[in-house]
Amino acid sequence: MREEAKLPVLLKNLKLSAMGRLWNPMAEEAMKEGWNHPRFLSSLCEHEVEERYQKRTARYLKLSGLPAGKSLATFDFSHTPSVSKVKVQDLASNTHWITEGNTALIFGPSGVGKTHLASAIGHGLIERGVRVLFTPTTTLMQKLQLARKNLTLSTALYKLDRYGLLILDDIGYVRKDDAETHVLFELIAHRYESKSIIVTSNQPFSEWDQIFATDAMTIAAIDRLVHHATIFEVLTESYRRLQSLEKKPNDEMKRKIPAPEPPK
Repeated sequence: MREEAKLPVLLKNLKLSAMGRLWNPMAEEAMKEGWNHPRFLSSLCEHEVEERYQKRTARYLKLSGLPAGKSLATFDFSHTPSVSKVKVQDLASNTHWITEGNTALIFGPSGVGKTHLASAIGHGLIERGVRVLFTPTTTLMQKLQLARKNLTLSTALYKLDRYGLLILDDIGYVRKDDAETHVLFELIAHRYESKSIIVTSNQPFSEWDQIFATDAMTIAAIDRLVHHATIFEVLTESYRRLQSLEKKPNDEMKRKIPAPEPPK
């Protein structure tokens, strides 16, 4: 078998799809431009690496559950002077804190952009090869409760370990009952200093006794989350309220403009 016939088969067996698709046209270009062998091979490898990166990023993003469009590029830092843009960008681009199993906590009232901020960090980390899972806290707790009833909670917690970052959105909506708060505490304890968590909350720590069943559990959960944590407090006016106020004058203007009379 000639080398030209063997090469596509070998590249397919090695699962080098980009190289298998591009080697022939790039070989022609290399001959025209007078490339040497190292340049030709490195160019092929660069295309393979880039295609794998794009596919991996798309796959991680699809599986993450992250809200669409909530990236750093769309977050209005000018509206949130209490949040350090430098710190947020560092969390979104530096995977060291993920390797260390550190946490990030984002506090603020409803509608100020906590979910957007957490999602933006998640989007940035996916682009750097980190697997991320975004979930409303109550949704995940319901799944873990079911796993606990089926005596498979340990398995469910270890399955979550495949994600370097777990984003628990709106922890304050967890109901204060034994089943839900126990699995939440077990999740926090399981990932402590092992896998990273971002938590968003509209309740300060002083009100977390409304989440956990006992004071001892509340203190223990906060202690684990705060250790090695970056904490943000979003002190600004609600985006949703501002958007509502902006929309209201337009609606009032529409009501004031009389409808055109039908033609006679």
